[in-house]
Amino acid sequence: MISVCMPTYNGEKFIRIQLESILSQLGNDDEIVISDDSSTDKTVEITKSFNDSRIHLLENNTFHSPIYNLENALKNAKGDFIFLSDQDDEWTEDKVSVCMEKLKDCDLVIHDADIVDGNGNRTAESFFKLNHTKNGKVYNLLKNGYHGCCMCFSKKLCEALLPFPKKLPMHDSYIGNFAAFNGYKVKFSDEKLIHYRRHNSNASNSSEKSTRPFFSRLKDRIILLKSLKK
Repeated sequence: MISVCMPTYNGEKFIRIQLESILSQLGNDDEIVISDDSSTDKTVEITKSFNDSRIHLLENNTFHSPIYNLENALKNAKGDFIFLSDQDDEWTEDKVSVCMEKLKDCDLVIHDADIVDGNGNRTAESFFKLNHTKNGKVYNLLKNGYHGCCMCFSKKLCEALLPFPKKLPMHDSYIGNFAAFNGYKVKFSDEKLIHYRRHNSNASNSSEKSTRPFFSRLKDRIILLKSLKK
């Protein structure tokens, strides 16, 4: 069984496209767990309009945080394999089948993506290339190559990750580094399996150079490092 975990907040513009691209690849026993962080637009209305029993909507949450909103979805996931999803991307039609094949011999997969704008026009061929993503524990502790919307992992890893530590600065970096530093098998794949949408309303800016002060970023890395052992 597959669980797709999606945190949402005011995602009405693209969520229909994203849900359609995911549902077309899921079996009857799979699920999409959507945790909505009190959206004020039509996100919930659009989600309910699918009237699909595979969609499990968790409404009226007040996390005010995409990190802990995602954690809520993970806590409610029932699947043997977990796929993370943003509300505004679009999956390629072979994403699930390709990832499931790779999960046969590893615990965590991080795949590449092309990048599109708000109108669906491609702006970059490879997120990995733009982000200088590569394998390596120390490298990814210092520079995050674990991109959440491109990740899927085993239930075993999911159970070990939860609950998320308090004041966690980045959920994807935590998941990837936790796996790498705790003996789970991690695989980076060059296959581009989503159209990663960058637009003005994104909750994060993963492909952009950080403008935050050095000591603020250092503090985040220290918090992250402390969180890797439970």
